[in-house]
Amino acid sequence: MASMMFTDCSSSTTSRLIHFNRCTGTILRRQSADQLRLRTTAPVRSCSLSVRSSASSSSPSPTPTISEASATVIDGKAVAKTIRDEITIEVSRMKESTGVVPGLAVILVGDRKDSATYVRNKKKACDSVGIKSFEVCLPEDSSEEEVLKSVSDFNDDPCVHGILVQLPLPSHMDEQNILNAVSIEKDVDGFHPLNIGRLAMRGREPLFVPCTPKGCIELLHRYNVEIKGKRAVVIGRSNIVGMPAALLLQREDATVSIIHSRTKNPEEITRQADIIISAVGQPNMVRGNWIKPGAVIIDVGINPVEDPNAPRGYRLVGDICYEEACKVASAITPVPGGVGPMTIAMLLSNTLISAKRIHNFQ
Repeated sequence: MASMMFTDCSSSTTSRLIHFNRCTGTILRRQSADQLRLRTTAPVRSCSLSVRSSASSSSPSPTPTISEASATVIDGKAVAKTIRDEITIEVSRMKESTGVVPGLAVILVGDRKDSATYVRNKKKACDSVGIKSFEVCLPEDSSEEEVLKSVSDFNDDPCVHGILVQLPLPSHMDEQNILNAVSIEKDVDGFHPLNIGRLAMRGREPLFVPCTPKGCIELLHRYNVEIKGKRAVVIGRSNIVGMPAALLLQREDATVSIIHSRTKNPEEITRQADIIISAVGQPNMVRGNWIKPGAVIIDVGINPVEDPNAPRGYRLVGDICYEEACKVASAITPVPGGVGPMTIAMLLSNTLISAKRIHNFQ
């Protein structure tokens, strides 16, 4: 049985930002949140991937042999650029037709440099597609009531269609209380309990889907990966990625299994999967012999590993051992450049969706 230690993992925009301290060897993670699908007329590339296997999906697959075959690289950067171009066109069309410009508001508490960097990146992303950005920066010692007041003000502001509270919040604040104060109609992160509840229920539609899981499914769609009827395994069960990703795969009629820290013999389960989404924050945990030949792999993990040859003394790798997996899988996302760019694209998509819904614009 493989030894596993799972960590909530996301490559999100408000996501868990990971910093590696070269002096102490510690990893600092910053929480975040990110997210229904912006459908388009054409995929980013004319590529159709069929999930192949050497054994019937109804019986366990044998341990694969690693060959020199190379998987298709699922290019998240290219897909994200295509989506942002589509959003730019829609924002412009909405502005010309109604005079309304979608708006995204971010609340930042404290002076963490990593959080400030993320907020700047969101602002740049908004500017690049024509979405108006709003920002409130509060000092570290602000009261919870002050943060709630900012949330309330943005809830009532007709120019704001999406609200993000940048995480982590200072330790003296009740994070869930503040996040739950965000209006469900502006919850572009998709983490309001009512949005998650609707996502879990058949016949109900959430107003928003969390950005990183939404980006994972969008990559599968854009590369024409068949999901219906396939066996899918989600590694990790965090509220940010694993749990909503599993719910989204179920909505696509996949047969879904979830692997977590108490799962016995996880490699036996992953070997049966046509599709694997991994979000556990453990570098290179999934080896090539865990993977069914021809499987499609979405790697959400962003993990720093020491590398004295790298400019910063470390490099980023995923949860999947890419060098081994690319010789077994039919398609795989790289790290970085796979899921990460999709998260902010989905955040922009959710903001546009919100504006359209609020103003009844088709």
